[in-house]
Amino acid sequence: MKLLTLLAAMSSFPANAQQAQHFEGYTVHYNALNSSMISPEVAKSYGIQRSDSRALINISVFKNTENQLPKAVKATVTTTGRNLIGQTRTIEMREILEGGDAIYYIGELSVANMETFDFTVEVTPEGKNSPYEVKFRQQFYTE
Repeated sequence: MKLLTLLAAMSSFPANAQQAQHFEGYTVHYNALNSSMISPEVAKSYGIQRSDSRALINISVFKNTENQLPKAVKATVTTTGRNLIGQTRTIEMREILEGGDAIYYIGELSVANMETFDFTVEVTPEGKNSPYEVKFRQQFYTE
């Protein structure tokens, strides 16, 4: 239930709508938003610091199947963010397992008003040898 609340909060803001990329039978969903946009209850449950100046990165990996709904899979996820003046930050990602069939990865970083980050996410699904790379840009507003 907490997962649904978190994902609903993350996808209900048009500027931060969930995005996805497809790779050889897998789909990687990703998004980033200010952590103040999630409820205090969800933040407390997951140990997330709520603040306008904190960003939350969310990554989910699904294995696609022909006749069934995609299935969430475990993966190794590494994420870096580089702002427009060239400062690079490695973002520690935490695996969240919920309800036996929900798996996702979250990470946090501090941001300044109107700061833009280019994120690079490397995702290696369990059982695969090489990573898939997702790149996206997000601007954050703290005021």
